[in-house]
Amino acid sequence: QVQLAESGGGLVQTGGSLRLSCAASRSLSSFATLGWYRQAPGKQRELVARITSLGTNYADSVKGRFTISRDNANVLSLRMNSLKPEDTAVYYCNVQGFGTSNWGKGTLVTVSS
Repeated sequence: QVQLAESGGGLVQTGGSLRLSCAASRSLSSFATLGWYRQAPGKQRELVARITSLGTNYADSVKGRFTISRDNANVLSLRMNSLKPEDTAVYYCNVQGFGTSNWGKGTLVTVSS
């Protein structure tokens, strides 16, 4: 297992940018899937972006605006540009591997119009 802690959320205006970070308690290099999900009020949690051995995937709604990256062995990031009010949600880091799916507690992103 691995403990995950997200940071970097906050309040931003439409068109602004934020960078989210996910700090892991151990190296992420051996995990099969690294990803970011989000959950807006009253909605189901959805995949935003992920990194697998086959490459990166993005939700259609964030393509061209968000970039997922692994900054170092223990940190996964999500760069978010051109933010829209519909991006408002709690963002969660998720790491899968070794038969486990690990979640952080989330960080709130609020985009004002």
